[in-house]
Amino acid sequence: MKLTSTAILLALATSAFAHDANVEMAKAANALLATLTPEQKAKATFPFESDAKGERVNWHFIPRERKGLPIKEMTEPQVALARALLKTGLSDDGYKKADVIQSLEAILREMEKDTTGKRDPLKYYVSIFGTPGAKVWAWRWEGHHQSFNYTSAGDAAPSMTPSFFGTNPGEVREGDRKGLRVLGLEEDLGRSLVKSLDDEQRKLAVMPGDAPKEIFNDPKRPNPTKPEGIPASKLSADQQAALVKIIKLYLFRCRTDVAAEEFAKIEKAGIGNVFFEWVGGFELGQPHYYRIQNTEFVLEYDNTQNNANHVHCIWRDFANDFGGDLLKRHASEAHGK
Repeated sequence: MKLTSTAILLALATSAFAHDANVEMAKAANALLATLTPEQKAKATFPFESDAKGERVNWHFIPRERKGLPIKEMTEPQVALARALLKTGLSDDGYKKADVIQSLEAILREMEKDTTGKRDPLKYYVSIFGTPGAKVWAWRWEGHHQSFNYTSAGDAAPSMTPSFFGTNPGEVREGDRKGLRVLGLEEDLGRSLVKSLDDEQRKLAVMPGDAPKEIFNDPKRPNPTKPEGIPASKLSADQQAALVKIIKLYLFRCRTDVAAEEFAKIEKAGIGNVFFEWVGGFELGQPHYYRIQNTEFVLEYDNTQNNANHVHCIWRDFANDFGGDLLKRHASEAHGK
């Protein structure tokens, strides 16, 4: 089969993008590691375990005790290097959101009058698995309302899921930052789409009952939810475009070149096969939830806690979370040589 010049260029571009991602992540990780003391390195580094039971897959987004090296225990130059690593995994938009989400911990500390240290903008942890730049390795940035997981294997684009963003408060309602809504667009675009549906479409898309108290595809769930709601094939062209805008918003919070490849996979599988589901109220301030999913990926948004002012949203690729498919392909190619 002959490849067109366009197809060849696309393949070369994809390879170059993926190579850039792996190289940049490894360079940033090694730059940080080179500055760590033995004690710091003991906290920051872990062996790379290919199974689904070790620390590499021990992720969460709640304020809990974690392994890894917290930025609280880094020098200022080390913090800058840790943030440089984070920038290799996120887009400019994603990095800005992550940075502001971390700062919300100070607002929570004031709101809750916390004196225990539970709410701390510096309790975000860097963990590196294996040797950066090796054939297989991974890294994680995690803390309250953030869990960003990256896995590299060979020259292919790295896996970037699970990817979790959350905010509390969803909207800052007092003080100097009143009106701040870090994940406001994620909410507004979902609401705009459900409100655009006609009665027949809503019968498919809107589920009865109260919005769930939490996302379904959390760390405890080994298998994805089933696609439910209205398939995009039953949406108008404008509604499909609105759905695509939401999908891109989630994916492109992560590194844009790899996000573009991930979106291309969704397009190849058919936008018409993507489902949109909504549960809860349609108005600002009412508890609500939505899910966007096909058989390969899922996006979830939940805003029910704290009187619908506490947002959780996630992107998962169950076949390739923590590099599942990526590692299988790499092992197969290695054995085939």
